[in-house]
Amino acid sequence: MTTTGCVLPLPNFGGSPRPAASPEAGWRLCPEIPAALLGKAPSDFTFECKTVKVPADWNKPDNGQTIDIEVMRARATDQRDRIGALMVNPGGPGASGIDLAAYLTRGLPVEITRRFDIVGFDPRGVGRSTPVDCYTDADLDATFASDPDPVTWPEFQEVDALTRRMVDGCKAKYGERLGLFGTKQAARDMEAIRESLGEGKMNYLGYSYGTLLGAVYAQLYPQNIRAMVLDGAVDPTQTSIESSEKQAMGFERAFDNFTAWCTQNRSQCPIDGNARAVVEKLMQDAETNPVGNPDGRKATPGWIFWGVVSSLYTQARWPDLGQALADLQDGKAEAIFALADSYADRGPNGEYTNLFDANAAVNCADDGDPATIAEIRKLQSEWRQKYPLFGAPLAVGMLTCSVWPTEPEPYPTGKAEGAPPILVVGTKGDPATPYEQTQKLADMLGVGVVLTWDGEGHTAYPETRCINRYVNNFLINLEVPPAGTVCPPQ
Repeated sequence: MTTTGCVLPLPNFGGSPRPAASPEAGWRLCPEIPAALLGKAPSDFTFECKTVKVPADWNKPDNGQTIDIEVMRARATDQRDRIGALMVNPGGPGASGIDLAAYLTRGLPVEITRRFDIVGFDPRGVGRSTPVDCYTDADLDATFASDPDPVTWPEFQEVDALTRRMVDGCKAKYGERLGLFGTKQAARDMEAIRESLGEGKMNYLGYSYGTLLGAVYAQLYPQNIRAMVLDGAVDPTQTSIESSEKQAMGFERAFDNFTAWCTQNRSQCPIDGNARAVVEKLMQDAETNPVGNPDGRKATPGWIFWGVVSSLYTQARWPDLGQALADLQDGKAEAIFALADSYADRGPNGEYTNLFDANAAVNCADDGDPATIAEIRKLQSEWRQKYPLFGAPLAVGMLTCSVWPTEPEPYPTGKAEGAPPILVVGTKGDPATPYEQTQKLADMLGVGVVLTWDGEGHTAYPETRCINRYVNNFLINLEVPPAGTVCPPQ
């Protein structure tokens, strides 16, 4: 199971003519979506949805096969001096852009929501857009529970067999269609969405994997961009092996930062011992004597590992991890399962969304050079030494694409010639998209301008006043920050 790079949105945190939302355009009111996510639909926004039909394969657009892309537009009731639509994507791949748009009505600065429609879409294969749905809940439970670092060959074969069974289920259900969910296809869908919105030029805010999607769009349609912000940069030029190793490095660094924080904040991290030593011992003990949970699950090393991973995406969850580890030491597993289930998108009824089905379909359609089993075993051993907690699991996570059944369709990795400046935002403590990738994405595009946040967690906007000031000014006035701008942690 690979780590996703999706944003985990927390609900707590001179204009162009307005395009007509006529019945002919296919818009329908859909306040039930934000109501389900937020408890009630915000009264200061209107929510409209539509279906955009796109070719199932943009390489064969006239063969009659189509995919439905679901789109939601949120518009502030006090909107004025409208600039245009701001398309958003939360990453993953596999996370819902529609859900993100709903959350961002509560999270984006009012300066932005008053000037832009917030437009979210579920990329092909995701959520509401012809979803890839081929993993069973039982198999996903088994995957998250499995040993994140199967050391012996029989242990590794057990994880490999589970992975192959899940992949075979996808192949049986979708066949060659599994190859149609890559990023290059999705970027072309974005252009179809822009046209359906009636927008002359697009504004885009992409997080994590959404930066890769935005970068590919920028290479294919540079002339159709007004403003693009890429937050939590993915380096498109790296191989899947390089990407996994960088994530291992990023999570180790973030966990070191959590460990130091924990030592200095015992009231919020009431564990007995050093955080790294505590996690290692809890996972070791769980191999033979896992703590039980009221729902019948056992807190195996896998569930503990994914609970830790989940908590590192935002510093706001560090106290949750501290308490979860303390509870585990006391023989209680509810808190670590809450963290792991949040990462896994597992509901209280044991049902999963299709986040990880889509994640595999997109990643493996993109991966032109997947790791072999021999390479994975070698890297598992090497990375265990270099990145003690996260290295081996991230090597094992490459198994899925190594046995994926369809031919990949790699995305382009060139300059966005003809595009305006693109703002690339990086966070120094980002675990999932390590900061080192920020400048690499900016350089690849050729028009990238880097903005740095000296903070923790995955992605930066809208976390602090400093970041907000620069990003808002860029989106509204198209002014780029001075070279080398670094925003402080708070």
